Amino acid sequence: MQRRNQTQVTEFIILGFSDYPDLQILLFMVFLCIYLVTLMGNLTILTLMCVDSRLHTPMYFFLSNLGILDVCLTSCTLPKMLSIYLMDDNRISFVGCMTQLYLLMSFTSVEFFLLTAMAFDRYMAICNPLRYSVIMNKRVCSLLCTSSWVIGFLDVLPHSVSISYSSFCGHNMVDHLFCDFQTMVQLSCSDTSAIKLLMTTLNLSLGMGSLVLILTSYSYIISSIVRMQSMKERYKVFSTCSSHLTVVSLYTAAALFVYVIPTSESTRSVHKLLDTSYSTLIPMLNPIIYSLRNKDIKAALKKGMEGRTGG
Repeated sequence: MQRRNQTQVTEFIILGFSDYPDLQILLFMVFLCIYLVTLMGNLTILTLMCVDSRLHTPMYFFLSNLGILDVCLTSCTLPKMLSIYLMDDNRISFVGCMTQLYLLMSFTSVEFFLLTAMAFDRYMAICNPLRYSVIMNKRVCSLLCTSSWVIGFLDVLPHSVSISYSSFCGHNMVDHLFCDFQTMVQLSCSDTSAIKLLMTTLNLSLGMGSLVLILTSYSYIISSIVRMQSMKERYKVFSTCSSHLTVVSLYTAAALFVYVIPTSESTRSVHKLLDTSYSTLIPMLNPIIYSLRNKDIKAALKKGMEGRTGG
């Protein structure tokens, strides 16, 4: 493909919620709080996992990767959104827009692969406890996490590059809070049918594959829990994977709504809000969900606070 028309657009204008000028200050405060809570929550958990030896296990190794990912995911959108509201400058360069598009899609893709790896970890811990420490060694855990990051970044590369080589013919009004794939495809004046087909094929094959692996893991997990005699033991085992199951449910539900349900003029604002929540609100909730349902993290946090008070 040739980029002969690309020089016509050197920057884009992010419209955000410009239809509601009275809400700009409120939106700034909301997104600032989301970003600060996301950073504080994930960095706190990452710090605890580094300093507390009880958290040096495969499950928390995966969780630390998820925390790093959530910080990266929100950092590729929220700082620019905050600067738009604070500086009243909603311009973003072409390169900046395409970089944001690629990073946002990559981090979202990595998230699903990491959640799949975490489902496998829970399956091994519950269904094969005697072999767990042997199979889920440091090498395997590192391989699963590295594969999640590499595949996630390679998965979205073809259609990200394709959209960056599309022609925009002077159309530079991005009706969203950031540069997302669907909005940029609609903005392009090129024939994007091949790009859409490419994205659908890759995302469905890898996304559905990940979902099938997660569902398969939990089918075995639930089967093992049902066979347990003690109700207390059932609750204890289920509590170890309930946080992960909650996060998977949130991501799957949000992804289905954002990427499956078609956008119309009447639902555009709702889609923008949900799409933004998908990439900002859920990463903020992740450390809260894992902290509230995890005794080890709460114990490590309590120990850290007591140590600081004692010092």
